[in-house]
Amino acid sequence: MARDTDTSDYLIAPDPGARRLTRAVGGTDHTGAALDINVVEERPLTIFLNAQEIVTAMTIGDYPDYLALGFLRNQGMLRADDEITGTDYDEELETIVIRTARQTDYEEKLKRKTRTSGCAVGTVFGDMMEGLDGVTLPPAPLRTSWLYALSAKINRTPSLYLDAGAIHGTVLCQGDRPLVYMEDVGRHNAVDKIAGWMLSTGATPEDKILYTTGRLTSEMVIKTAMMGIPALVSRSGFTAWGVEIAQSLGLTLIGRLKGRRFVCLAGEDRLIRDADPNAIAEEPRRAGRKGAA
Repeated sequence: MARDTDTSDYLIAPDPGARRLTRAVGGTDHTGAALDINVVEERPLTIFLNAQEIVTAMTIGDYPDYLALGFLRNQGMLRADDEITGTDYDEELETIVIRTARQTDYEEKLKRKTRTSGCAVGTVFGDMMEGLDGVTLPPAPLRTSWLYALSAKINRTPSLYLDAGAIHGTVLCQGDRPLVYMEDVGRHNAVDKIAGWMLSTGATPEDKILYTTGRLTSEMVIKTAMMGIPALVSRSGFTAWGVEIAQSLGLTLIGRLKGRRFVCLAGEDRLIRDADPNAIAEEPRRAGRKGAA
């Protein structure tokens, strides 16, 4: 699959050549021949909310402010009306402190953790499901022509995924246009970066679509719903609990989107089939990555 080097449609696009994101490593292939490949870096980022240490996340290290803000927002530790008074990142210490005008104390909340099925050791705090109380998603239509256009554009965008593998991507989209493309070693981190960007810029969620390369698990569905985004799309598959939550919240859930094929397990009534699948080219089995995902 040819790459599309034009990323002008994006507000934020991946930068595979960015400093500190990958490292060249020497090795041998299956024949014993020497080779050098790029591998993705993985480094800790400890997130503080005011004076309290919250979590240490393993991340590639880009956009630490968006990651911290999005993580705290998606865990219900930052309220929609919170005033952010400071964001202090120390690259050498690998820490970031988010400061708010409101005094915070989440010691009890931090004691109640549920480990999730996500890679990079994703966690959902015990009362995260309670954050869905009162969540109402708009019955936004989703056109199949948008799905096909987004898939073609995103899969051809230069990225760490294509260059090095071992990484997930998440893209905030509007209609058939991808807006913000974030990558990380864990799909949860990539989603949190999107949430942090939205929080920082005041972007509205009602007309957005969230695209991810990762599995559609319960936490992915919960985070999308808490962000107020009415549609979640993935190249990968589903978990039963993720589907149940999406159905209960009125979130449109599309998985296994590759080429002309996809599966809709929630929100079929909001899907507008305005594109002929037979006119869409099948996607090659592999998208030209240099490394293994």
